Amino acid sequence: MRHITSTYIENLVVFKQQLLQWSQQFDDVVWMDSNQYDARYSSYDAILAVDAFMSIKTDYVHAFEKLQEFQESTKDWIFGYLTYDVKNGLEKLKSSNFDGLEFSDVCFFQPKRLFLIKGNQLEIQYLKMVDDEVESDLAEIASLQRLDSVSKTHPVKIKLRIHKDAYFEKVNSMLAHIHRGDIYEANFCQEFYAEDAEINPLDTFENLNSVSKPPFATFLKHYDKFLMSASPERYIKKEGQTIISQPIKGTAKRAADVIEDEQLKHDLQHNEKERSENIMIVDLVRNDLSKTAIKGSVNVEELCKVYSFPQVHQMISTVTSKILDTLSPIDVLKTTFPMGSMTGAPKLSAMKIIEDLEESKRGLYSGTVGYFTPEGDFDFNVVIRSILYNQSKKYVSYSVGSAITSKSNPASEYEECLIKAKAMRDVLEG
Repeated sequence: MRHITSTYIENLVVFKQQLLQWSQQFDDVVWMDSNQYDARYSSYDAILAVDAFMSIKTDYVHAFEKLQEFQESTKDWIFGYLTYDVKNGLEKLKSSNFDGLEFSDVCFFQPKRLFLIKGNQLEIQYLKMVDDEVESDLAEIASLQRLDSVSKTHPVKIKLRIHKDAYFEKVNSMLAHIHRGDIYEANFCQEFYAEDAEINPLDTFENLNSVSKPPFATFLKHYDKFLMSASPERYIKKEGQTIISQPIKGTAKRAADVIEDEQLKHDLQHNEKERSENIMIVDLVRNDLSKTAIKGSVNVEELCKVYSFPQVHQMISTVTSKILDTLSPIDVLKTTFPMGSMTGAPKLSAMKIIEDLEESKRGLYSGTVGYFTPEGDFDFNVVIRSILYNQSKKYVSYSVGSAITSKSNPASEYEECLIKAKAMRDVLEG
């Protein structure tokens, strides 16, 4: 049983900074911030879950069955992640590429302390509360000053796991698969990394979020492992019987000049290649949602709509469906994972080719972070535009990718990757 308290926040910006700073004392932290984007599909503006009461950490074998057991036994809020490699428990697939980060495949926890922000209203939910605990925590949060960190992030030297010439060769190999008819589209990713790196995760996240301001910003801490994400993409959301998926395919850079920027946005909106990429993934998402949908309920609400973010323009589609209220929420995840925007079409063939051509294990990158409510609703992002950090190994990594189709040009795809990587690189290199 949770103790629920509500209060009004005077200065939202300052309070969010104080709250996130206060959270760093805990081993398990999930912070999700919408940066006040489109409220149509957001239940909350920001959420903080900290201090694990119960948790589950496992590999990909029977991952969804174990997660379902945990979710049904708690019947409470749970927060956590699924790595991309959970796919190996769904199909005969493998993940044998290099892994410098070593995140477990699945990790979820039931938080003792939960903060839900909507507008200037704060709802606080505590498990196993002792006397005056909420009041003392709020007083501690309010007393915090945003000071320069003792352990400052040092600029790091970024290395490439795949160099430019090798990248071109691999894209050409993928194009050969497409021309043979093995696949229509695949998301090919490359890793950028730094060894012997010491960064301050909270500072890094705040810097990344300040330059990107995405709708699915996430800070995750699990002991010595950190995710600092500026994701613009929702994987999937459940609200009652409604399922919402919002795949992104299509990227263009921003320009300082307003007229030039509008032209770039217009060009993206009418780019035949980018639209075809998006529509192929929309078809894949429609097919995935149909596996659990009430017949005739799958609907494309927005097709290839261009949204603008501080760093890039993105082409986003919105697909919805209705499910029976007797269906397990885990079944919706299981029949749609991994998300089509990070795999390709057909999904199984694309995942096999991706594994053969990429050099790094994806891990949490192109996986998902999110939460379940006590009622069985959920909301999960796509882990892209993200910095990952293993503090014990001093290993920092970020990956970027692009969709390869028959119309792809290796040089253009490489340029797209650099555009997507810019914010992470700028933050890390100082």
